[in-house]
Amino acid sequence: MRFAELLRTKPVEHVLKQNRTDPTTPDDDTGRGTGDGQLHQNLRARDLVGFGVGIVIGTGIFTLTGLQAKENAGPGVVISFLIAAAVSLLAALCYAELAAAVPTAGSSYTYAYSTMGEIFAWIIAWDLILEFALGGAVVARGWSGYMAGVFDLPERWFAEEGSVVNIGAIAIVAVLGWVAMRGIRESKWVTNGLVVIKVTVCLFVIAVGAFYVDTGNWVPFIPPSQPSDADSGALTAPLWQFVTGVEPSSFGFAGILVAAAVVFFAYSGFEAVANLSEETREPGRDMPRGLLGTLGLCTLLYVGVCLVITGMVEYTDLSEGDAVADVFDQVGLTWAGILIGIAAVAGLTSVILVDLVAMGRIGFAIARDGLLPPVIGRVHPRWGTPVVMTVLTIVGVALLAGLVPITVLAEMVSIGTLFAFLVVSIAVLVLRRTRPEMERPFRTPWVPLVPIASIVCCLGLMASLAVETWLRFVVWLLLGLLVYACYGYRHSRLRRVSAPAEPVG
Repeated sequence: MRFAELLRTKPVEHVLKQNRTDPTTPDDDTGRGTGDGQLHQNLRARDLVGFGVGIVIGTGIFTLTGLQAKENAGPGVVISFLIAAAVSLLAALCYAELAAAVPTAGSSYTYAYSTMGEIFAWIIAWDLILEFALGGAVVARGWSGYMAGVFDLPERWFAEEGSVVNIGAIAIVAVLGWVAMRGIRESKWVTNGLVVIKVTVCLFVIAVGAFYVDTGNWVPFIPPSQPSDADSGALTAPLWQFVTGVEPSSFGFAGILVAAAVVFFAYSGFEAVANLSEETREPGRDMPRGLLGTLGLCTLLYVGVCLVITGMVEYTDLSEGDAVADVFDQVGLTWAGILIGIAAVAGLTSVILVDLVAMGRIGFAIARDGLLPPVIGRVHPRWGTPVVMTVLTIVGVALLAGLVPITVLAEMVSIGTLFAFLVVSIAVLVLRRTRPEMERPFRTPWVPLVPIASIVCCLGLMASLAVETWLRFVVWLLLGLLVYACYGYRHSRLRRVSAPAEPVG
């Protein structure tokens, strides 16, 4: 294995040609068809926003809001959501340029392949697998818990605690996996319907809850800093506090940053929209609208809901599990709490579905490049979806959701997302320098300031995550490098095309 081969890049022209190639048409580089099939172009900007809102609005707003307000930020959790939104906006501007110019499945994986080299592309691909698979499992368990609360289902099969096998989580993954397999249009219809429900209920929370806001609950808006639980241990401290030796603390500005790093999970997944660029009719126009529209709509709803729930009750009285529904119970609107619980079920359902759809596209892109076995990227001739990868995703996510109690690993979704944003921001800078003549239907403004600001902010939020989260992330990446060394490096299509002929005998 030569180091130079690890840094080989995939030409942008090859990526675009690969998207257009019919599976029966010989590939100019290899002399044979790809055998992968093509994805169907059925999506417009409004559909992309639907998918984006479908995956973004869910676990973050329905569960993390109360937890982080109570433990780290108080009413200042609103600022935490705005910080996370600002970092996401910087990354979205970078994503928009690349997704419009290089419309392909795989998003940040493919962008890294075209700019920084194969090894970095594989690391990003492995990171995206972590983000979407683990995120889907976390949300499936949350969905099951909300179902148990709304419909009084047996806790041994549906609750987060006390269940040996979470039947509810397994069932929802299986049902939505079937929808994801059947086609992008079917997934679009289901997602858009669920999005309408949960956006309506978020607006309901803001409109009705505003009448019960007591501004005294916002004082102090940022509670004064105080030491964290002494029994929590060094591994649970934010990385920057561990490195600098600063005593771990909650609330204050440090608490705002910690909460921002964790609630970043609430924005994780909007980049899944970029994975759908190969299935978009006019990616140069629709991808920027889809990415920025998703982020703008979700941020407005997040800020409104956070202001209302922290104003309705004292932040110390917020529920750590179902804060949005619980605040209405506390002010005597039990019927509203039940309605919101039902909306939470709908919201979490759409998140799981888009996670499964995105995972299928990531696997399709990786297998098409030879870094995973070709059968994984096979597209169903009638449904037009990467059915093998989708089935593998369903099995993996269902096992995680059904058998593993996932709590602290939610932070790993945040670190995975931030790492992907970091790479995309770097990719914009590299391509602007190496390919200045490339057609860019959308251009990130104020380059290099915006990409550099995105890089710095991503690193800052990553440093606010716990040391143990970093350790788990490093272990996952090392496992990925082992898989690449054993299979991906030897079977890379780019390596076979560029490698000199080996002597026979």
